[in-house]
Amino acid sequence: MVTAVSARAVAEQVLDPELPVLTLADLGVLRDVHEADGNVVVTITPTYSGCPALDEMRADLRRTLLDAGYDHVEIRTVLAPAWTTDWISEEGRRKLAEHGIAPPRRKATPRGTGVPPRGTGVGPVPLNLVPPPSRVACPRCGSPRTTELSRFSSTACKALRRCEDCREPFEHVKEI
Repeated sequence: MVTAVSARAVAEQVLDPELPVLTLADLGVLRDVHEADGNVVVTITPTYSGCPALDEMRADLRRTLLDAGYDHVEIRTVLAPAWTTDWISEEGRRKLAEHGIAPPRRKATPRGTGVPPRGTGVGPVPLNLVPPPSRVACPRCGSPRTTELSRFSSTACKALRRCEDCREPFEHVKEI
């Protein structure tokens, strides 16, 4: 008999098709794995609703669980709360940097809520229509002196940057 604990362990090993240095668990896409009425039910939240890798994620999860001996696998996709780069695990951030991809910075959004915490200030909220300059450290040498070459890289969720010190190009997972 299969159990939800072992089903989760199996599902946590499935790699992201666009960032194969990360598992779906590292990426924070794998939300829940449980058994219900003899079925293994896996819940995922894509990085964005139009993610082109979503079908492949579902297929990889289903295939991996079927290969592990689970006869009935259901993959559910939920869009709320929306995925955020804050859901990438510390292990995932480490793996990205080890593979020359700058991980996203953390925002002040509590995991699972999609809503920034309320401030303690009173009064109007300043609105700045110009984005602040992006400071992304080079994953190779650590220099903060990097330049964005292209807002989009091999996938829509990454940008292409270059380090001004070591002159190496690298990808950066954009904050969402």
